[in-house]
Amino acid sequence: MEEIRINKYLSECGYCSRRAADKLLEEGRITADGRVLSPGDKVTSEMDVRVDGKSVHLENTRVVLAFNKPRGIVCTAEKKEKNNIVDAIGYPIRIYPVGRLDKDSRGLILLTNDGELMNRLTSARYNHDKEYVVTVDKEVTADFVKKMSAGIYLTDLKKKTRPCQVRKIKYDAFSIVLHQGLNRQIRRMCAALDYEVKDLERIRISGLTLKSLELNEGEYRELNADELRRL
Repeated sequence: MEEIRINKYLSECGYCSRRAADKLLEEGRITADGRVLSPGDKVTSEMDVRVDGKSVHLENTRVVLAFNKPRGIVCTAEKKEKNNIVDAIGYPIRIYPVGRLDKDSRGLILLTNDGELMNRLTSARYNHDKEYVVTVDKEVTADFVKKMSAGIYLTDLKKKTRPCQVRKIKYDAFSIVLHQGLNRQIRRMCAALDYEVKDLERIRISGLTLKSLELNEGEYRELNADELRRL
C-alpha cells in the first residue's frame, strides 16, 4: 500500500493545493485515523483522512470537464455561494474549478478532481496561455493596443502585468492572450487606460477552444484523451 505525503494526497484528491495543505497542517486541522498530522507526514488511501472533521478521499476516476460559463456564475466550490459553479453544473463527483473567471465574465473554464493537474494548469511556470475577446466602451486605438501589449502597472495590486499579445478585431473589441491570471486582470488593465469592459469572454485555454469543443453557453462535457493531451 503506497504511502504519500499528506499535502500531495490532498492535492490529488482535488481538495486544495500543496501549499494550502501545508497551512492546514500547521494549524492542526488535518487528521488520519484520528491522529493530528504534521507537515511531512504520510498517509495511504485506506486511512480515514479528515480536514476539520470532514472526510477527504481519492476518487477512483480522474474527471476533467470543460464548461462554457455564463455570466452570473461564481468560480468557487464554496457551497455558501448560491451561484457557485459546482452546483451550477451538478456533476455527481466532487470537482473544483481550475483557476478563475470572474462572475461578470463568460466563456471557457475547466473543472477537475485531479489536484496535480489543477496545479500544473494554474502554475505560471507551465506557460499555459489563455485567450479572451473583450468588448469595451469606446474605440480600440493603436495607442491602447501598444500600452496593453507592453504591460500595465496596476496601482491597487502594486504590480505591472507581463507583456502580452493584443490585437484589435473591430472598432470596440480586441483579443488578448495572457500567461498570467491576476485578479480581474483584464478589467483592471482597461480601467487603468480609462476604458470600461462591456463584455469579456474566454475563448481558449492552451490548445482547447470553445469552437473546437462545440460548447454552447451553459453547456459542459468531459474532455477526451486527445483534448487532455492538448493541455
